[in-house]
Amino acid sequence: MAWQKQGVIFVPDRNHDWMMSHAQVPLADRISGDTLRIYFGTRDAGNRTVTSFIEVNSKNPSRVTYVHDRPALGLGELGCFDDCGAMPSWIVDRGAAKYLYYTGWNTSTTVPYRNSIGLAISEDGGRSFQRAFPGPIMDRTREEPHFCAVPCVMIEGGRWRMWYLSCVGWKIVHGKPEPRYHIKYAESSDGISWDRRGLVCIDFNSESEGGIVRPAVLKDKSLYRMWYSYRGLEDYRTNKQNSYRIGYAESADGLQWNRKDELGLDVSETGWDSEMIAYPFVSSHGEVEYLFYNGNGFGRSGIGYATLT
Repeated sequence: MAWQKQGVIFVPDRNHDWMMSHAQVPLADRISGDTLRIYFGTRDAGNRTVTSFIEVNSKNPSRVTYVHDRPALGLGELGCFDDCGAMPSWIVDRGAAKYLYYTGWNTSTTVPYRNSIGLAISEDGGRSFQRAFPGPIMDRTREEPHFCAVPCVMIEGGRWRMWYLSCVGWKIVHGKPEPRYHIKYAESSDGISWDRRGLVCIDFNSESEGGIVRPAVLKDKSLYRMWYSYRGLEDYRTNKQNSYRIGYAESADGLQWNRKDELGLDVSETGWDSEMIAYPFVSSHGEVEYLFYNGNGFGRSGIGYATLT
């Protein structure tokens, strides 16, 4: 595969008091033949995250045709799992409704944050979402005691399948706690209650690897293809050699994966994605595949894309 970078699409820059910076974890949803809607998490001055979107031309995603003027999903109620952030991750169409799986988060005391997975539903074509429940549909458990986040969801033959980030623990690095997480698998009969059996799909390559996040799975005939981002454990915020890169894996059943990572896509010499490339989302449009992703600063420098040639 040869991906060709096409540049940055959109960078929030104090557009609204709730959109001061960041367009993190892009998620593309085709709403018509000519229009792709790209959801993302954006931050206010207090670093709290809500979900909003832009719309772009499906034949030329660098052409932004609309910027939404309000959150599509705002913060949760005070004291709930998502009162500090509600970041989009995946959309599933269910008849006329759209199910948005998102990451909710709170700040914490001993560690910087705690994540959980929530569900919101849209009845107006995805312009706004209402929470299905005030609490998360997936949270930490006896077997997974730290946090879960950033799911990818697919329905196959009445079976709901999820690949998600699972935190295995926190390490003290240079005096500060840093999380380690990899990608696990869960199943459901209704998209709400999930059976988690501890199956690891993408595991660490070494003890120095710190995080594997944002699985994006497509089924290509009999082959499952997954894109994700991975980073080192130490200094990944300041040393671009250890910061996020985009990886790739293949599977015959969606359970056992062959990790490849030789994607042919790396950071640029200069510019918006010269320090990291992270949080991929791949979308097929006819004979073209788009890979939407974030660059420097975990989405601070905006959303860009590459095409498969």
